[in-house]
Amino acid sequence: MTGDLPGPARGDPATVEGETMSNQPGSSTAAETDEPEAVEPSAGEASTDEAASTGRPEFAPGAIVLALVSIGWLAAMLWSTREAIHSTAAGVTAISLSAYALPGVITAALVTGATVALLATNRLGRATVRFLTAVGTGLLVGLVAAVAINLTYADNATTNTIAGTAAAAAIIGGAMAGARQARVVAAIALATLTAQIFVVLFSRARDPLSELFGAGETQQSVLDAAKWVSRTESLLAGLLAGLAAYLYLAWSRRRAERRDGAASPLRWPAYLVAGAGAGLLLLLTEVIIRIGGRGLLDLAAALSEADEVAQTALGTSRVDNGIWVLFVGALTTLIVFGRTLGPRPVDDDEDEPAA
Repeated sequence: MTGDLPGPARGDPATVEGETMSNQPGSSTAAETDEPEAVEPSAGEASTDEAASTGRPEFAPGAIVLALVSIGWLAAMLWSTREAIHSTAAGVTAISLSAYALPGVITAALVTGATVALLATNRLGRATVRFLTAVGTGLLVGLVAAVAINLTYADNATTNTIAGTAAAAAIIGGAMAGARQARVVAAIALATLTAQIFVVLFSRARDPLSELFGAGETQQSVLDAAKWVSRTESLLAGLLAGLAAYLYLAWSRRRAERRDGAASPLRWPAYLVAGAGAGLLLLLTEVIIRIGGRGLLDLAAALSEADEVAQTALGTSRVDNGIWVLFVGALTTLIVFGRTLGPRPVDDDEDEPAA
């Protein structure tokens, strides 16, 4: 009985028109038939896409190690500065030594504020909350450093200048850690720590190198040799800083790939900034010193004509050192990064002739 039910005739215009419309290329049926199926991304790709869509900052591995090393380095710089000041008679020598030791303390406070803030914000998701927490952490580090300086140093204007400038540097370092590219900030911190530790170790080789570069009995030969020693130190420091920045970025990428199955790629500008970061922080240190520590520098330069010349020469030398470390570090990182790139893959579509 079912086969005898009436149905639309074969030649019915409505049926023919419906079949014709459904077979046209522009109809919805054809579009649904020809449309490829959506492929669901893997777990690593999904987390990467979600992080990119939500604006969540990335994770910086090894932040706890960087924070501990930088805290130890800041404590060592504060202790050595205190010992150098208290080992001499109060007055002129203490002021000169304070002005001489100020750049090392400020750089250490800058890096410590950044690394401790990275550790505090590594698990935070929202960019605004991350930035505010990073600034607050830098403020806390600055307050602790300032209190430690005021409690252990002599209570005078020089001590207050060092404490206030170190606190400001720690806050600026914390604000840097609030950036979205947490891995780049961590690489910059590691590169700066590497360069600073190398400079301290290199001080043992300055006298032999001065003799090697022709330092004699005349004042001009001593100045020329000192210039070449300073350039050698800056060159090697920039080289080590660039290598440290690249090695950290490469290690963090491999670690993310093992953990999540995928990692957000960093292009060459990120490696460029990471390699140049140590030099940029040294130049930023000089800016902080000339703003916050201007009173101490002027006081040290006003002691005598020789001290004025020495302070001017030291300031110029610090700027030159920062520029050398910036360019050498950036060039080193880019060269090493470029050597790791393979040949560009050729798409199959480019080899097929056009229809």
